[in-house]
Amino acid sequence: MQRGYAPFLYFVAVLGLEAAMQKECRIIEALQNKLTYQQRLQYMKHYFPINYTVNVQFEEVLRVANITRLRDRNVGELSLRFLWLSVNSQVLLKIRAVLLEKHPAWEYTRDLCLLFDQLAEEYENCNQGNVDTNVWDVVEQVLSGDAGSSRKAVRPKALLDNCAKVMWMLPFACWDSCPPLMFPVP
Repeated sequence: MQRGYAPFLYFVAVLGLEAAMQKECRIIEALQNKLTYQQRLQYMKHYFPINYTVNVQFEEVLRVANITRLRDRNVGELSLRFLWLSVNSQVLLKIRAVLLEKHPAWEYTRDLCLLFDQLAEEYENCNQGNVDTNVWDVVEQVLSGDAGSSRKAVRPKALLDNCAKVMWMLPFACWDSCPPLMFPVP
């Protein structure tokens, strides 16, 4: 009798995994639509004073080169996606902290924060056992806001440019069905 339930349980597990992947794809697609070059330019450059910067930890400046270096060390893709999500969630909070509610970029950053929160729900099962130790250490340092970490002044647009560029490097399941749109590099 148990043998008859095995295919059914497998089918239910596959459907659950497929539903989770579809939700992640909807969130990534919404992020893709929000992180277009035109929107990043408008909200993070034109609506800020010239040469305006935000102080972030050195580890919060996540660039393509950082991901490449981690891949060369055989860090898993799940760990890289978790790092990207964790770092950029904190970066968005720092950008929002300098904005007034009436600022034109307030709603834009709020929407991005909501999308990152939804994506974080998808990755809430990531714990230290699933994430590479190097990545976990960086995430803990970013989340703790370690005062001993060196700080760097970075323009808000540059932070979101890095966010978008790294997102395109990460293998999300939805890239198989529809390749990501490439942004013009400023």
